[in-house]
Amino acid sequence: MKMKAGRTAIMLLAMLCAGPAVAAQCELEIESNDAMQFNKTSMAVPASCKQFTVKLKHVGKLAKAMMGHNWVLSKTSDMQAVVADGISAGLDKDYVKPGDARVIAHTKVIGGGESDSVTFATSKLKADEAYTFFCSFPGHAAIMKGMLTLAK
Repeated sequence: MKMKAGRTAIMLLAMLCAGPAVAAQCELEIESNDAMQFNKTSMAVPASCKQFTVKLKHVGKLAKAMMGHNWVLSKTSDMQAVVADGISAGLDKDYVKPGDARVIAHTKVIGGGESDSVTFATSKLKADEAYTFFCSFPGHAAIMKGMLTLAK
């Protein structure tokens, strides 16, 4: 009886420990700062995830009007056009053209000490396509960018 209870306790503990680990793989946190940098240059989205969440955290101190950042995802081939159209959209639209079908996902523009997150369906991604995440705040995308891949 004691052995059965012990095995049950071990199994329960293993399930509790495994639960968050499985959920955590379908989300990532990325930081931005006042030096116009993301702390990651690549992200891998597991193909097993039906949805993926990106949490953007601005670890700097400057206001969003001065040094705001967002996280935008598009095909690499669409990035420059998305950035150009985003500038025209302005800060109140998070430097993303409203209804832009080239944008797979984006957060709002945040300032120092703020955070935002976005969740998107991984069905929007294809394994053989190149994707880039970037900040669309004017002038930032040239250095604030990275590659996103759909991992098998």
